[in-house]
Amino acid sequence: MFQLHYQNRIYSHAQDFQNPEETMPDFVQAAFSFCEAWLSGEEIYIQETSGSTGSPKKLSIHRNQMIASAEATGSFLQASANWKLLCCLNPAYIAGKMMLVRAMVWNCEIELVAPRTNPFTESFFTTEYDFVAMVPLQVETILEDPSSAELLKTIQNLIIGGAPISQKLQKQLVNKNINAFQTFGMTETASHFALAEITEKELIYQALPGVQIGINSHQLLWVRSAMSGPDPIQTNDEIDLVSENSFRWLGRSDFVINSGGVKLHPELIEQKAELQIHLFFPDVPFFFGSLPDDSLGQKLTLFLETESSNEKKAKDLKDSLKSSLDRFEVPKEIVFKKRFHRTSNGKLDRLKTINEL
Repeated sequence: MFQLHYQNRIYSHAQDFQNPEETMPDFVQAAFSFCEAWLSGEEIYIQETSGSTGSPKKLSIHRNQMIASAEATGSFLQASANWKLLCCLNPAYIAGKMMLVRAMVWNCEIELVAPRTNPFTESFFTTEYDFVAMVPLQVETILEDPSSAELLKTIQNLIIGGAPISQKLQKQLVNKNINAFQTFGMTETASHFALAEITEKELIYQALPGVQIGINSHQLLWVRSAMSGPDPIQTNDEIDLVSENSFRWLGRSDFVINSGGVKLHPELIEQKAELQIHLFFPDVPFFFGSLPDDSLGQKLTLFLETESSNEKKAKDLKDSLKSSLDRFEVPKEIVFKKRFHRTSNGKLDRLKTINEL
């Protein structure tokens, strides 16, 4: 039976979510509003996209899409009504809403907590959870704290989404033997439609049951499923098809760099370069992009978010990267920027950051 637990109180029916206390935090208000609408049978939900690859836009998502998404994930992971879930994502966004939908569709208990970078700092954690969704920053923060890291190990199924995980985080999860998956999806598909088990190998995404995938003439992924609505959705993601229902992600076509006729995928270069970059600039956010160049058209550029620049260290980093990157993947320039632009929910806005320069 569906039960939402919040601060030692239990809520199950539509009337339980009516008229929440005004003192309740915004994330609780969002959860209550959504649960009341869902349990009352509302069919259409308006959700804003993240805006990480363009201007945010409002989408109408049908109840059936969300049910199909929950059922597909449940089938993939073999969920049962005995499972206990944890919602530590903001229900104002699709990822948080879908945690609530899964609990209602699977008829599970779900604990609602504040969407903090380390949700395990709350005193609620007294039991093992069967299914939890987090963003990479939450997992990274949890692993920095020994007691929180031990709690993370007790989660039976952890999915991580919102952004690609780093090589460092991938290794930490594998070394601690945490059963985790990287998600692949978007607001238009009511959260993820594919999952990649996190192992020491490269990530290979497996489409959920009932999901069809393919590529167009430009090697861009398309998806057709009950969770994405009646029509196929064409994405801007370049992939390599591994099989008819699995793929390797190469990166967003929006971000592909053509440097002197050589096609470069910045997201893949970031994964290869991450460990060396953080040897020279520990914990400094970074990304690869391009700047105009008279001879190359676009020159590969590494952007570092830091208050202070260090040209000597940047030169040493460039020399070091030559040992781990292909010749064309070594940045032609390293740019220091005090602040990167981010979307309303914290995702890096690459294009806006570059355009400001």
